Amino acid sequence: MIVGKAGKGGKKKPSVWAGVPRWAQVCTVFGAVLMFFSGVSLVGVEALLARYEGAVGKADLFGDQAAGANERTSDIKGPLNILLVGVDPRKEEQLPLADSIMVLHVPEGLDQAYLFSMPRDLYVQIPAFDKAGFRGGTDKLNAAMSYGSRVQGENPSTAQGFELLAKTVQSITGIQRFDAGAIINFGGFIKIVDAMGGVTMDIEQEVRSRHRRPDGTHREPRPGGGGYVGEQAVYPEGEQLLEGWQALDYVRQRYPENGVPDGDYGRQRHQQQFVKAMASQALSADVVTNPIKLDRVLRAAGESLVFNGRGHNVIDFGLALKDLRPGNIQMIKLPGGGIMDGGKYKGERFEPAVQDFFQALRDEQIDAFMLEHPDFQNKI
Repeated sequence: MIVGKAGKGGKKKPSVWAGVPRWAQVCTVFGAVLMFFSGVSLVGVEALLARYEGAVGKADLFGDQAAGANERTSDIKGPLNILLVGVDPRKEEQLPLADSIMVLHVPEGLDQAYLFSMPRDLYVQIPAFDKAGFRGGTDKLNAAMSYGSRVQGENPSTAQGFELLAKTVQSITGIQRFDAGAIINFGGFIKIVDAMGGVTMDIEQEVRSRHRRPDGTHREPRPGGGGYVGEQAVYPEGEQLLEGWQALDYVRQRYPENGVPDGDYGRQRHQQQFVKAMASQALSADVVTNPIKLDRVLRAAGESLVFNGRGHNVIDFGLALKDLRPGNIQMIKLPGGGIMDGGKYKGERFEPAVQDFFQALRDEQIDAFMLEHPDFQNKI
């Protein structure tokens, strides 16, 4: 397998790479991690889960001080709504941005789920947030985390920013309360894919990287601006075993000239393909029957995660969703389009039917909605 270019049937295991690319709308660790608890059947599993739980970060993501799981009030019951937010590593003094925003909806039976992405450029009303001194206003959705993270005289708080982002997503979707939330550090994805020995994806058509060379190094910015120059990493059509940097680079692409004709909606589809591929790989016999590899994967995933289960820990949620399998997760695409003002792009907006989807979600009628709106299904 050529480094930097996906090779069908390649067997070379990924290595560790320097630097983490900035990318948006990509898979979340948490979706995959939840699913591979159902496949674990090893001697010593309790010790492994304890090690994983110890690695997971905890924070008050909803402003209710329910970051831990010391005072559990009840067993986990459906339906559940879980907010998953991906961020790139940033300097402590920099305002965080939500580069990936996903909602996992699990109906009452807890044996199936629906996963949909909220476009980071969705032009929305962000509510006022006294903790950060934010008076409210209209902006792109991913800015809500930045506005909410401001702390007087201190470095920004990503956890506090998550709280305002959650309130904003609730106002858009009509979801009254999230049952859990997670912040995923994208830097950890490289370690996770490395620990699993790569991830196999079915590339729907050839994609050429905007950002990376075939050896994984960054391409040089074009003199004077306007893109990059130099040889590009190429991801050929078909089933490919991708190394960590390749998988992250592939799901990052969103321009027609790079092989993604439907732009950011194509990127959302690719990120959901990545979710399913990660979950399938995590459930494979190669991982769950190999205690050393499983431990590496669990630890890498835990170190990439800050979780709030509102009184339950991540292991509780994993066990509650023990019957959930990758094949039972429906990937949803929410149609929309750009908003232009005087020829200038302002952001994205949803088509009217998306509000009907949100109503169906609140009424636990998504199956019926999907029968009437098959175009909402992301076929992967």
